[in-house]
Amino acid sequence: MAVVQKWREGMSSDNVKGLVLALSSSLFIGASFIVKKKGLKKAGASGIRAGVGGYSYLLEPLWWAGMITMVVGEIANFAAYAFAPAILVTPLGALSIIISAVLAHIILRERLHTFGILGCILCVVGSTTIVLHAPQERQIESVTEVWDLATEPGFLFYTALVLTAVFILIYQFVPQYGQTHIMVYIGVCSLVGSISVMSVKALGIALKLTFSGTNQLVYPQTWAFTLVVITCVLTQMNYLNKALDTFNTAVVSPIYYVMFTSLTILASVIMFKDWDGQSPTQILTEMCGFVTILSGTFLLHKTKDMADGPGLSTSLSMRSLKHEEDDGFSEGIPLKRQDT
Repeated sequence: MAVVQKWREGMSSDNVKGLVLALSSSLFIGASFIVKKKGLKKAGASGIRAGVGGYSYLLEPLWWAGMITMVVGEIANFAAYAFAPAILVTPLGALSIIISAVLAHIILRERLHTFGILGCILCVVGSTTIVLHAPQERQIESVTEVWDLATEPGFLFYTALVLTAVFILIYQFVPQYGQTHIMVYIGVCSLVGSISVMSVKALGIALKLTFSGTNQLVYPQTWAFTLVVITCVLTQMNYLNKALDTFNTAVVSPIYYVMFTSLTILASVIMFKDWDGQSPTQILTEMCGFVTILSGTFLLHKTKDMADGPGLSTSLSMRSLKHEEDDGFSEGIPLKRQDT
């Protein structure tokens, strides 16, 4: 109770806004997967399924409802970065996995394994730990202040390391190992993603200040951050699609979440100095909360195709067959995707 009381007294209004937006984002994004899946099933019942190249889902209102829900969630996530530090917002993205898993269990009748339920509990515990010990949002009055933070030697050195690693991965490792080593594509996505989140946060702050009456659109730094966001997001989408097209989704998702979140927290600590003013105990507690979320996420993905009871192998076979019938392709346990 003492921790909760201290949190109520110490958490700034901006952090509260960012927390509410991040939770809303997880709710909308998690629900959007289920709505879109329902739309895909309904469209596939009367046309060619998306898994075998069909586009009948574009005429299905339920699919568009799911798409709109996802867009709303992404907008809320974008806005959350304008109010709260990345170390608070980014890990909470795991909650969308919980919402998606629970709704799939209730609506789509996809069985949630006991260890999956434990994974959900771990994610909630880890998220609560981070929220209770998250640092305060830095007070920024102009986008030029963010630019000054981005051009400090520490973050410039980090950016140089990221760009060097990305170019090496793209031009040396992707042609030779992209189709066989999952870390190549995910490495590019995660490294670029850490820079994109910093730019998204900068752009979100600029828009927040502009809507508050202090126009930030007159500064060239705002448009520079916008250009970085566009470039990084397009690069992320390109290589994430390559990873998903090449490897099993159950393998890609947890590894990408771990790498992307870890690098984003590192970038935020370097650029915005989130840990300045925090005690070693608070920092260690935040890291323990993050590791707890990672453990829960791993359990959820590892057990998503498992069922309780002695009929495990039968359940797996039936679920594999169900995926083939529903989506036009199957995703088994192997690392690589299984083409029909």
